[in-house]
Amino acid sequence: MWTTCRLLLFTRYPEVGKTKTRLIPELGAMDAALLQKRLTERLIIQADLLATHPGIETIVYYSEGDSDKMTSWLGPRKFVAQTSGDIGQRMLAAFQHTFSGGVDKAVLIGSDIPDITADLLQQAFSSLIARDVVIGPSQDGGYYLIGLKAGQSPELLSLLFEKMPWSTDELLANTKSRLEQAGYAAAFLPTLRDIDLPSDLFFARQRGLL
Repeated sequence: MWTTCRLLLFTRYPEVGKTKTRLIPELGAMDAALLQKRLTERLIIQADLLATHPGIETIVYYSEGDSDKMTSWLGPRKFVAQTSGDIGQRMLAAFQHTFSGGVDKAVLIGSDIPDITADLLQQAFSSLIARDVVIGPSQDGGYYLIGLKAGQSPELLSLLFEKMPWSTDELLANTKSRLEQAGYAAAFLPTLRDIDLPSDLFFARQRGLL
């Protein structure tokens, strides 16, 4: 099952003043960037643990910075610049790019969830054996993870990534409704909390990120 699996990690180069901007009034630009840095590094550790399974690899899709800056930060690994457009367009492009390279299963995660583990990621890939889609719900009404299989119809990609209420508490419900109406079978992982707003900073401190 691990023959052609790929983890897609969406993150942002932690440039001061350009990352975690909603937290800058509370933390200051320097500490907001440091939080972004620590969140990503925490996930890279879990991704590297997952990569001990043969045939599975991680691709880091980044915004801001460049490949040299990303390599200097996270070490030698595969980096791809995110495309332009909203988050849906960028995720769609990442899946299309991935599947065009012969990958069988792909799971995409963001960098805002400190409680993602290698075991949880393994569960996501395993869920795709019997389901069309796997989703990791977040407490804010969105999702922190979405996984797909190669060869799925363009209809499914359009359903998931076009004209969605991104960055709202309606995203997960909307996604579920679309999948159910179109007859796709989805698996759901445990609900986790992200760190994106000032109200999340207590949780970030609990996790040792500040």
